[in-house]
Amino acid sequence: MLFTILFLSVVGAVGAMLLFTVAKKFHVEEDPRIGQVQEALPGANCGGCGYPGCGGFASACVASESLDGLFCPVGGNETMSRVASILGREASAADPLVAVVRCNGNCQDRPRTNMYDGATSCKISTSLYGGETGCTFGCHGLGDCCVVCNFDAIHINPETKLPEVDEDKCTACGACVKACPKFIIELRKKGPKGRRVFVSCVNKDKGGLAMKACKNACIGCSKCLKECNFEAITIENNLSYIDHTKCRLCRKCVAVCPTNAIHEIGFPPRKEKPADAEVTEKPAGPVVAPPSQGTAQPMA
Repeated sequence: MLFTILFLSVVGAVGAMLLFTVAKKFHVEEDPRIGQVQEALPGANCGGCGYPGCGGFASACVASESLDGLFCPVGGNETMSRVASILGREASAADPLVAVVRCNGNCQDRPRTNMYDGATSCKISTSLYGGETGCTFGCHGLGDCCVVCNFDAIHINPETKLPEVDEDKCTACGACVKACPKFIIELRKKGPKGRRVFVSCVNKDKGGLAMKACKNACIGCSKCLKECNFEAITIENNLSYIDHTKCRLCRKCVAVCPTNAIHEIGFPPRKEKPADAEVTEKPAGPVVAPPSQGTAQPMA
């Protein structure tokens, strides 16, 4: 018994010495600024920055010579200013972004043709078939985007069966964008005073087929393209797209869209055009005869 205890003690001591030697040999000094930067971050660990959590983003900021291309969507410009102050660098301000749902196929305008009875997952239902409606491009409404959102910023409307984004809670982390198997969610400029214009459709079918599946579908008619003076609109595969970096929010494209596929968010209500005033003709005045010139009298 005594021999066993002595043997185990020697093995433990030797193992401890080996671990100590290995730890000393492979010890890596960590830049103390990594911890300081990580403390300045919001700690959401959402991955919206493109790195594995706030720790990975802090390491990337310290290792990089410039903060260009590095941005924390949750903390925004204020957080990046603190990070820049810690590292003694400059951080360029970025326009705030918000998630936008590019599908307007509600239950009324995109009627159901069948009923899905399976796992409550958009990813699974998409892998099985095109969906419950004639539009194979639209939202399945099963809420994968809601599940992955850590900020409770997106929910399925029970009436329209479409996801709706709460822009006050949305941090533009991009989790819902990655989770959507139909690619109908994208990050766009939040816009001044929350104003933005976008095409709420991803249907690439030709006009007739698109309209048959959904009354709100984009039909690629080019009216918006012809109306835009800023080259912000392109049409590809029968579908219009508005580049939010070029759009000047003039809203002319909204007015000419025949299917209401282009949405305007955050704008005040449009003023109704007054009815054309009836043109009343002025009563004709009395006809004034020209003054008589008299008749010439014969000379005596």
